[in-house]
Amino acid sequence: MNASGAAVDLRYSRVVLAMLLLVYTFNFLDRQILGILAGPIQASLHLSDAQFGMIGGTAFAILYSVLGVPLALLADKIGKTRVIAGSLTVWSGFTALCGTATGFWSLFLYRLGVGVGEAGGVAPSYALIADYFPVNRRARALAIYSTGIPIGLGSGVLLGAYIAANVNWQAAFITVGIAGIILAPIFLLVVRDRPMPVAAATREPVLSVLPILTRKPAFWLLSVGAGCSSMAGYGLALWVPKIVGVQFGWTAPEDLVKVGQFMASLLLIGGTAGIFLGGVLADRLARINRAWYARIPSIAWLIAAPMFMLGMLTPSPVLAWCFLIVANALNTLWLGPIITAAQHLAPERMRAGTSGTFLMVNNLLGLGVGPWLMGAISDAMKGSYGDDSIRYAAIICVALYLVAAVLVLAAIRPLKRGWVESTI
Repeated sequence: MNASGAAVDLRYSRVVLAMLLLVYTFNFLDRQILGILAGPIQASLHLSDAQFGMIGGTAFAILYSVLGVPLALLADKIGKTRVIAGSLTVWSGFTALCGTATGFWSLFLYRLGVGVGEAGGVAPSYALIADYFPVNRRARALAIYSTGIPIGLGSGVLLGAYIAANVNWQAAFITVGIAGIILAPIFLLVVRDRPMPVAAATREPVLSVLPILTRKPAFWLLSVGAGCSSMAGYGLALWVPKIVGVQFGWTAPEDLVKVGQFMASLLLIGGTAGIFLGGVLADRLARINRAWYARIPSIAWLIAAPMFMLGMLTPSPVLAWCFLIVANALNTLWLGPIITAAQHLAPERMRAGTSGTFLMVNNLLGLGVGPWLMGAISDAMKGSYGDDSIRYAAIICVALYLVAAVLVLAAIRPLKRGWVESTI
């Protein structure tokens, strides 16, 4: 390819990344909008903390985690862009339906549907990025893609707060759901799959990735470690808006926008900075030693845990914001390094399947257990701590970051042994 052709390819790679980032933003916007609406939804539908935790995590994770692998394998066979666009349509439709829920079971089932749709979005996106970006730029590209998490989370709390304050919580779901449906055909028109090299495109049985990963201890240490981090992270994402409201006395309906602004600033600034920094550090340091793919997130989690605790214990909003901005940055630092490392533990023709398996483990633990666990602990402590019970439940669960750090550090040696070089 000549210089001009290479430049065109690089430009289009950036277009692909931008479109994937936009879709990923909707992915997390649709998830996080539930957290900022916890108060009005619980009051309207008469839900306990444990029930709301099940809706925010378990309902979403049940089919999201299980279907991630078959949909990722399907993407390897029929095309990643088709699966991503179809998934966006499904999860957006069910998000809109959440605005029609009348009780626990209807909202639970609609969130189950959101999980079904989102199951096909992330793993094919990871694989598509790996197809378009060389290994020495991959962690940074994956980090840029992963900024869809804080952008989506921040947008979710802002939009949810403003729409709920000016209309109602039902309108918030319907609005963001319809917007996602409109985006899906645009994505399909703009983004195309990249033809794979002959060696990478060789057809194999779709389940052949699983025996390979079974023999890689590094993959399971990274996956379970990330899952422990996500148990704390997803639990905090759902419950911190309510914690902040109680912590600072922002509990009146008109205070919902204030909570949304506080949370959005943390997520957009801290989360985006942390994810991007993690990708840059991984691309640079891992050239010297691949152990940094594990060291970077582990160090970040060891510092993030006490920062979260301090942020949730101080009575000062300003001081809490300072602690939590650091915690939010460090909490997201792992995405670029660990996702990149996991993708190199199987052949490149199996990237989507590898990503789907990683996400299954991560989300069964993170989404399936984290939000519900915090809610259940909160309900158990409510007799002693009242409305503050959810804050102390979150502080207890933050210790999971320490477990995550130990597991990922243990992956350093097997990661070096199990690494598979890339040809693209």
